[in-house]
Amino acid sequence: MLPIPKLGILLLAMVLIFPISNVYGHGLGIDTISSVDIQGKEISISVELPLSFDNLEEKQITITAIEDEEKENAKNVTFLIGLFHENEMIFRNYFFTENGVLPIKVIPTQDDKITINGEQDSLLGAWYGTDSNPLEITGPIFTSGGLYNFEIEVRTLDEPTNIVEDSGVYNADLSVAETSTFVEKDSLDQDVSFRLKSYFDKISSFEYDSEKKQVTFEMPFDWSEKQMSHIPVVHEEVHFPNDFAEFLSGGYTGKVNGIDLFKSSIQVDDYTEVDERIVHFVLLQDHLRFLKNQMKQTGEPLPDSMVFTLSTSEKIDFPLDAYTKSEEFLVNLSWDPVTIEPDQNTKFVFTIRDGRTGEPLRDSDYTFVILQGGKEIHKVTGVARVGGESEDYYFTEDQTGPTIIKFENIRNTGQETEFGIVVAPEFGAYVTLILIISLMSVIFVAKKSSLNILKF
Repeated sequence: MLPIPKLGILLLAMVLIFPISNVYGHGLGIDTISSVDIQGKEISISVELPLSFDNLEEKQITITAIEDEEKENAKNVTFLIGLFHENEMIFRNYFFTENGVLPIKVIPTQDDKITINGEQDSLLGAWYGTDSNPLEITGPIFTSGGLYNFEIEVRTLDEPTNIVEDSGVYNADLSVAETSTFVEKDSLDQDVSFRLKSYFDKISSFEYDSEKKQVTFEMPFDWSEKQMSHIPVVHEEVHFPNDFAEFLSGGYTGKVNGIDLFKSSIQVDDYTEVDERIVHFVLLQDHLRFLKNQMKQTGEPLPDSMVFTLSTSEKIDFPLDAYTKSEEFLVNLSWDPVTIEPDQNTKFVFTIRDGRTGEPLRDSDYTFVILQGGKEIHKVTGVARVGGESEDYYFTEDQTGPTIIKFENIRNTGQETEFGIVVAPEFGAYVTLILIISLMSVIFVAKKSSLNILKF
C-alpha cells in the first residue's frame, strides 16, 4: 500500500526550542545508530552527508534503515526527523521511504525560512519524493560548519499504516568541516597565517606561542560514555606556510588537555597542499578512552572541551615510513649522519616492503630522485636485492632549502612515493625530514597503529 499523495510546499519559520544537551559528533560523513528495537525487530539507521562543501552548494542527506537480521533495507519506514545545529532547531518533520533509503536534496539559502518541496501522504503528512517531484529542502541548512545533530524516531515500519508508538528517540551526530583562519605573530613580530580545519566541531580559540614554538586551540567535547560510544575518530588539521621556518620541524608532539598523545596520533603532510604543511591530529576511539581514563585519575571533574597542543620536536625517529598511493608498497627511510650539512656525504638507507605484510621485497627495482625547486638534482636507478639498499649524495653549499626525496617506478609498476626535507644550514645546518602522505595514507596509518595502541 503506497502513501496517498498530497502535493504541497511547507513553510516553516526557524524557532528556538528547549535547551538540549551539547553533543559533539565524530566528524565522519556517516553515523550509524545500531540495533534499534522496533516492535521486536532490530534495525540500524545510518545518516550520511558530505564531509565538507562550499556554504551555498547543493548537498544531500541520505538516511537508510536496514533490518539487522535480514541485512536488507527496511520497508515502508516513516521517520520523524529533527535537525539541530548549535542548540537551534532547523526543522522537525515526518519523512517516508518505501524502500528504506531516504534521499533529501538540500539547497542552502540565506533565507530565514525552511521550505520543503515534495509530496505528502495523508496519514501523517510525511514528506517523500518521486522521480518527477524529488524531495527537496531549501533554507539556512549547512550554511556553516560544525556539529549537526539528528533526532530520529521511527513511526511506521513494514506497512505505511503500521503506526509505531513510543519507538524511542535516537541521535546521530555528524560534522561539516569548518575552516578557520588565524593570523598570529612569529618571533620577529611578523604576521603568519594559520588555517585550522575541523572535522568535528567549531574551534573556540587559537594561539601560536613563538617562544615555545607551540600551537594551542580548543574545541567543545562531551566525554560522556553515551557520546564516546559512537565516535570512531576525531580529526583536526593545522595548516601553516611551508616556508615558516621557525615552526618547521623534524617531528611534532601533541597533547590533549595536558596529556601526551600517542605518536601515531600526529601525522605530517606536505603533499596535499602545495604551499602549506598540514599537521593532522587523528584520535581513534581507543585514544579517546585512554585520555578520559587519564583525566579521571586526577579526581577532577571531566572538562567539556578538548584543548589541543602542538609543539615542535627535535627528535626524529628512524626509520620513517611512506606508502605508495595504492598502499601496495611501503618504503622505510633513514639517513646518516642525522645532521645533514652541505659539503659532506649523506647516505640514505631505505627498505622497500610489502604494504600489507611489511615483509621486505627482494629484487625491487627503483629510481631514486632528489628534487629542489621542482627540478631534479640527482637521479639514479637501482635494484634492492634483499629489499634494502642505500644511495649516497653530496649536497653543495647552494643546495639548501626544501628538497624532495622521491622513489619512482617501484618494482617496475610505475608507483611512487615521496619524502620531503628542508636543508637549512642557516638554522644550524639541521635538516628536517617529514613523512609525505596523502590524507588517505594518514587514515590508513592511523588505523594500523590502533592495533599497537599502547606504543608511543
